[in-house]
Amino acid sequence: MINDESETNIASEETQLGEKTPNWQVLTVSEEEHLERLDAFLVRHFPKFSRVKLQRAIAAKKVRVDGNHAKSSTRLKREQKIEFLPPQPEPENTIPEDIPLNILYEDDHLVAINKPPSMVVHPAKGHWSGTLTAALAFHFQQLSSIGGATRPGIVHRLDRDTSGVILVAKSDAAHINLASQFEKRIVEKEYFAIVSPSPNHDRDIIDKPIGAHPYQREKKAIRIGHSTSRNASSFFEVIERYQGFASVRVKPKTGRTHQIRVHMAHIGCSVLCDRLYSGRAKLHLHDLTRKHQDQEILLERQALHALNIKFQHPIDGNEMSISAPIPDDIQQTEQAIRKFRPLT
Repeated sequence: MINDESETNIASEETQLGEKTPNWQVLTVSEEEHLERLDAFLVRHFPKFSRVKLQRAIAAKKVRVDGNHAKSSTRLKREQKIEFLPPQPEPENTIPEDIPLNILYEDDHLVAINKPPSMVVHPAKGHWSGTLTAALAFHFQQLSSIGGATRPGIVHRLDRDTSGVILVAKSDAAHINLASQFEKRIVEKEYFAIVSPSPNHDRDIIDKPIGAHPYQREKKAIRIGHSTSRNASSFFEVIERYQGFASVRVKPKTGRTHQIRVHMAHIGCSVLCDRLYSGRAKLHLHDLTRKHQDQEILLERQALHALNIKFQHPIDGNEMSISAPIPDDIQQTEQAIRKFRPLT
């Protein structure tokens, strides 16, 4: 913790910096902190931030050592000036918002939602409003508290531009049971996707570990033997083939961040319009017809949909299966591909 004297020193140094860095916190490395790692130094002085969050701040160049950017592993020297721009504080509670929800199933213990594309599940930097949790807080009087004040009821998540079925716990008992089922891999998930190009095999298992991307913080990558790597396994099966495209069903055995997107990109068959992993953010009609006048946008989000989820009811143990219909944008895209890019 920072004592009163340290806080006074910080305040005076901020004043001296004046207009140059009005929002930066400034510290001086003491004799006792000589040769300490930069991230450890920040953890000591800013305990309200996790080490991971501070390391991200360093990577985002929100930390300077004697005016220069540095790495988390940088060893500090006595009398060096450390400048730190604290991350934006997260809201303490979810603010309810009257956002319509497509409810697929509901009882006293859980609810299944058909999440639309472009909706973030819970608040994060740049996405404080319009989230699924904000909508849940408005529509439901009771949600589990296990995930904290900003993630009421959230047991698992879907990427922002992935649509489909997502489970929400109404009680803590239901949340604990569902989380255990996910951890033990009792839950079975099935996704529908359009990929490009078409896979070489009709069906296969992709068993490759996934970890942090070496250069881009927002991405994941196949990383073997890396400290961030975690085992990941996905089964896919081709439903229909087209010229340069295919519709597939994917059943992930594990639940890593971006797993399906990373695994399909790894075998050279990226999810269509996946702006992070495919290099294409939109699909126009002229991409299929090769006629310049066909400017209609068919799809402008990743063609990935959480189609079905099977699990045991968290209270009575009954087997449950809940499906979300494939949304119009993906259906219309597949119809256009079938029409203009048939296999024969």
